[in-house]
Amino acid sequence: MSWAVEEWKEGLSPRVLQKIHELESQLDKLKKERQQRQYQLETLEAALQKQKQKVENEKNESAILKRENQSLMELCDNLEKAKQKISHDLQVKESQVNIQSGQLNSCKKDIERLEQELKR
Repeated sequence: MSWAVEEWKEGLSPRVLQKIHELESQLDKLKKERQQRQYQLETLEAALQKQKQKVENEKNESAILKRENQSLMELCDNLEKAKQKISHDLQVKESQVNIQSGQLNSCKKDIERLEQELKR
C-alpha cells in the first residue's frame, strides 16, 4: 500500500522530491508536537479537575465547620445563661441560709433567755 502512496511522486524532479521530503518531515514534527501538546492539555485539564474537586471539598468542609462552630457558640451561650441562673439561684439560697441562720441565732438567744428565766 505504501507504494501507492509513493506512486504519485514518480517523475518529479529531485528538487521537488527534496521539498516534499522536507514538508513531510515538518508534518511529522508538527504531528508529534501536536500530540505532546494534546497530552499536556489533557494532563492540565485533569489537574484542573482535581483542583476544582479539592476546592469543592474544602468548601464543603468549611461549611460543615461553620455549622459546627455556630452550634458550639449556641451551646456556649446556653451554658453561660445556665451558669448565670445557677449563680443567681445560689445567691438567693445563700441569702435564705443567712436569714435562717439569723433566725436560728435569735431563737437560740430566746431559748437561753427563757432558760435563764426558768432557772430563776
